[in-house]
Amino acid sequence: MGGTQESGTEGIRGGKDGRGGLGNVLSGVAVAVGFVLFLGAFVWGALVYQPYTVPTDSMMPTVNPGDRVLAQRIDGGEVRRGDVVVFTDSMWSDSPMVKRVVGIGGDTVKCCGEGGRLTVNGKELDEPYIEHTKPEAAAAGTGTGTGTGTGLGVASDTPFEVTVPEGNLFLLGDRRSASLDSRAHLQETGQGTVARSAVDARVDALAWPSMAMLERPGTYASLPGGTSQPGPLRLQLAAVLAGAALVVLGAAYGPVVRVLGRGRRREPAGAR
Repeated sequence: MGGTQESGTEGIRGGKDGRGGLGNVLSGVAVAVGFVLFLGAFVWGALVYQPYTVPTDSMMPTVNPGDRVLAQRIDGGEVRRGDVVVFTDSMWSDSPMVKRVVGIGGDTVKCCGEGGRLTVNGKELDEPYIEHTKPEAAAAGTGTGTGTGTGLGVASDTPFEVTVPEGNLFLLGDRRSASLDSRAHLQETGQGTVARSAVDARVDALAWPSMAMLERPGTYASLPGGTSQPGPLRLQLAAVLAGAALVVLGAAYGPVVRVLGRGRRREPAGAR
């Protein structure tokens, strides 16, 4: 009778202290699938995204100096209003720059409208992402713009009106008081606009020291073309986490079964 029970115990353990049997096959499959998901997501991410370090404060408070961002490699034709893009234009700098697209080909971008806000084709924009001035500065009338939304964000301290040429983009920094952007190049050919072909990537997320997705501003959604869709970063992160979980669970199966098997062997003889 003891032999029969020992045989049953071995069947429960799947043989050789948890090594072998259906459980071992399933744990091996879990580990293999986990590695494929984990490594595949990293390779996919490396192909789709490019990391950049932002050296200046022109995009505060959205992006701070020294922040590491993940930018999706895209074609310039995919750019929409509200996107934060990485571009290189020799008229601006020999290094990649990061700015926000506020106007595309055919748009008339003006500051400031009757409400003291930036306007695109006559529509006033609510720009919650721009840097807010201190209440006392706003009350004292600092800048030519009054505020956006809360009355604290200054749309621009430089008045302008530009019709963007087809195939070009009008770009501004979120820290309007300190950003050298399209407004600094108004007297040049194209009135400070940049060709779509100059765009290398679109910023999708902050990676370091904080981690956060960059949301598409809703104020542009009602304009023709709407806003762009987020890249596959969330799906890639989910694949990495799922892969890691499968590897851990699959690798833990054997040790757990062996511990349970030793516990059964220690049962007193009377328990049979």
